[in-house]
Amino acid sequence: MEKQWFTISVYSENNVGLLNRISGIFLKRHINIESLNVSKSEIDDVSKFTIVVYTTEKWVHNIVGQMEKQIEVIKAFYHIDEETIYQESALFKINSALLFDERQIQNIIKESNSQIVTVSRDFFVLAKSGRREEINEMHDLLKPFGIMQFVRSGRISVSKDVMKISEMLNEFQPN
Repeated sequence: MEKQWFTISVYSENNVGLLNRISGIFLKRHINIESLNVSKSEIDDVSKFTIVVYTTEKWVHNIVGQMEKQIEVIKAFYHIDEETIYQESALFKINSALLFDERQIQNIIKESNSQIVTVSRDFFVLAKSGRREEINEMHDLLKPFGIMQFVRSGRISVSKDVMKISEMLNEFQPN
């Protein structure tokens, strides 16, 4: 089987230690987690883990099965990139003098559809949301000017198809 990118969505109770056990599942199989985001989900009192991995469908299927064996995990799904709508966010901290002295910086900001979040005497901060490739491209364009700090979020993702998780949970909740 050929390796490809998968987005795994894990719906769970918000309990201490679950992240450690989930990461252990990947560790045992020597699969690197490329991106991780944990947030509140569309369902009250249920958290959503969004995990991105580069592996085969066989491995991701096995991983999802192992995750669902965790007592706090309600349901886990996996999707290929074409089945999801996803984005990441990044912040770039750059020397303020460049904002005024380098016309190319202004062009990068405009062409990348990024936003200036704050400007101070010593630095300014750019925010960019988009696909990983777009953020990487902006990083490569800004790197020659000197990036003081850079941070990228994990992937956030929704599936294109209807997720049945809400219906599943409604069956178990008293009216």
